[in-house]
Formats: sequence, structure tokens, C-alpha cells
Amino acid sequence: MLSKQEAADAVRQAKVKTGVTWAQLAEAVGKPLAWTTAALLGQHPMGKDEAATAAALLELGGDAALAFQLQPTRGALDAAVPVDPTIYRLYEVVQVYGPTIKELIHEQCGDGIMSAINFRLDVRRVPDPAGDRVVITLDGKYLPYQW
Repeated sequence: MLSKQEAADAVRQAKVKTGVTWAQLAEAVGKPLAWTTAALLGQHPMGKDEAATAAALLELGGDAALAFQLQPTRGALDAAVPVDPTIYRLYEVVQVYGPTIKELIHEQCGDGIMSAINFRLDVRRVPDPAGDRVVITLDGKYLPYQW
């Protein structure tokens, strides 16, 4: 049986081999694009039918489908400070703007946090004359602290 990480590696390789896109995979399994991508990269468990559909589309075997169904260890990075340039930029955003985001959440909503469980994510490219932009929307339910 494959581990979640081995299955994620197999997914990346199969995407190159088959030419299947993340959007095609999301449509096939009937889930949002960001959720499907995260699930196939090992961050969410898939249902049996979703896993079988993804494995078939990627021309992967039953071991991959089983791995897609395993409960993940979420948020596991290889290092405390990410070294991949794209992921590092997000880390940098949190380093620079994290305190600002926290203050604005508290001012607008009260003493609480944004959920990463009841959560939606969208990533899109937006044309711009000065160079295309990447728009990332983090949409989490507000959770007040309860004392």
C-alpha cells in the first residue's frame, strides 16, 4: 500500500504522463478545485468513489485509490521555513501581514479567529497591463473565542 506522500508523488507524475489537469480531476470527482488538489496532494481524505474516479482518470492503481482515502497528517511541511519559492512567498506574506490580518479580524469581527476547517480557497490569474496578477482568496468562517 502507498503512503499519502507516495500517492501524492504518483499523482504529480501521472498528471505529466496523462496531461490531466487539476480542474479536470475536480470536475470528475465533483469537488471544488482547491479541495481536490489538496486531497490528491495528501491533505484531505477522499471518499471511496472519489478516490476510485481520480485514480482511474490518472491511470493509477488501486493502491493509490486506497491511499487517497487515508486520514492525513495535515499541514506537514518538510521544514519550519519553506524553501520552495512559491510557498515561501506565502510564508513571507504571513510574516509581514499576519499581525495586520489579526488586528483587522479582531476590529471587524471581535476576539476570534478565521477557521481553516470551515474554509474555502480560490486561486486565479487576473490579466493586468503591468503583468498578470495572482488573486488568492482565503474564505474561513469566523470563530469567536468562547470563555
